[in-house]
Amino acid sequence: MTGNMDAVGPVPAPGPDAVLPAVRAVWCEHAWLGAGGVADAVRVEVDGAGTVVGVLPGVPAQDGDVVLSGVAFPGAANAHSHAFHRALRGRTHDRGGTFWTWRETMYRAAGALTPALYEELATAVYAEMVAVGWTSVAEFHYVHHRPDGTPYGQGDSGPHAMELALARAAVRAGIRLTLLDTCYLAGGFGTPLEDGQRRFSDGTAARWLDRLASLRTTISALYPAQQVSVGAAIHSVRAVPEDQLAVIAQHLPPDVPLHVHLSEQPAENEDCLRATGRTPTALLDSHGLVGDRLSAVHATHVSGRDIAVLADAGAVVVLCPTTEADLADGLGPAGDFRAAGARLALGTDQHAVVDPWLEMRALEHGERLRTGRRGHFGPEELHGIAALGGAAAQGRRGAGFRPGCAADFMAVDPRSTRTAGSSRAQLAYTATGQDVTGVVVGGVLVARDGVHATLGRPADLLSAAIARLDEAADAPTGPGRATANHRRGRH
Repeated sequence: MTGNMDAVGPVPAPGPDAVLPAVRAVWCEHAWLGAGGVADAVRVEVDGAGTVVGVLPGVPAQDGDVVLSGVAFPGAANAHSHAFHRALRGRTHDRGGTFWTWRETMYRAAGALTPALYEELATAVYAEMVAVGWTSVAEFHYVHHRPDGTPYGQGDSGPHAMELALARAAVRAGIRLTLLDTCYLAGGFGTPLEDGQRRFSDGTAARWLDRLASLRTTISALYPAQQVSVGAAIHSVRAVPEDQLAVIAQHLPPDVPLHVHLSEQPAENEDCLRATGRTPTALLDSHGLVGDRLSAVHATHVSGRDIAVLADAGAVVVLCPTTEADLADGLGPAGDFRAAGARLALGTDQHAVVDPWLEMRALEHGERLRTGRRGHFGPEELHGIAALGGAAAQGRRGAGFRPGCAADFMAVDPRSTRTAGSSRAQLAYTATGQDVTGVVVGGVLVARDGVHATLGRPADLLSAAIARLDEAADAPTGPGRATANHRRGRH
């Protein structure tokens, strides 16, 4: 590479066997150094593991440096993703865009997925993510088996076919992946699985734990942890019966990050109270599942007591503002969580929007709408939530301009149509993914001006992948014909 970004050609994303220089550098025209403000001409030295080892402001670029034009910020960590939901964008608003139109489209896509189709679609989705500044992602994954619920075997890419497809997709896109293998056992409280949900389930928590252990062994043998790691998820308290929660609490290894959809809709709370006499948070807490490794996704409709329990335990609360708005789920109490001391993170969930800048802004705007006041989350806090909060949810080292941080950066043009005239320190309130000039993961350039370094335009990848998924879903005898009728919750 040269010292001029415009002259840099396609740069392969680092694979599991990549040999990188012992020390390399990223030179930033300007870099946001947190409380230190924006500094000029910042050279960031990076070791072979993709970790920052030195930060030198006010120095020129050297030959071989990756050069980022504009203002560089820590890369954002996406704390909640369902990659296949990207195929739903712009397709669920007919007939008024009800929950049911969304749900029908979601099950159609889930039923049509094969390992090959999922790898193609996820590669495109992850390329879209990195092109706008997401440098790591927590994939909340529950499409484990064939559509009829039977496991994949040796004859069709092995027992972890779907999971390995996602891992390969992340490696191709150059994004760090935390694969959250999800336990999904029931269609609701006292309700069996419907046809469209069968491929999500292992039958019991014990069988899920066994498959999770095997997956962790397989992934760790194939990929370094900084590239692909495995966490766990409980889909929701309605999808995992209480006796199975107890099994998970007893046997899930303590070092594994744990995520859960929590109190996303009022109906979930009502059903949980009716079935157990407790809120979803209280139910999890009664089984010892609320702790500092837990990430509670959404937490939109929680009580004051729930907020205190999650905050006191050191849990991360993962907010997905653009998804929650798109689905009319409501405005979560982000400010109340912050006041209680909870850690916050951001996710793109169903990918109605894939843009960390818009998620940051939506978090602040949501609080303004909820309270009628401005100025809840300042730029420094927003970038901390996007980078460090999301990394904490993944069990990863966060990105930043300090030794020991991950060398993951996103740079934006401060003179675009959207950002012209903005204070460089306040770009969080004006920039979008369209303004991103370059993205670096582990010191390696993976995208420039919206184009992936090795895969090309994400739009082309997405169009091709979604067309193939549609073709599979429309096949008269294809797997996408399965439907489901469960009426509580949106997954």
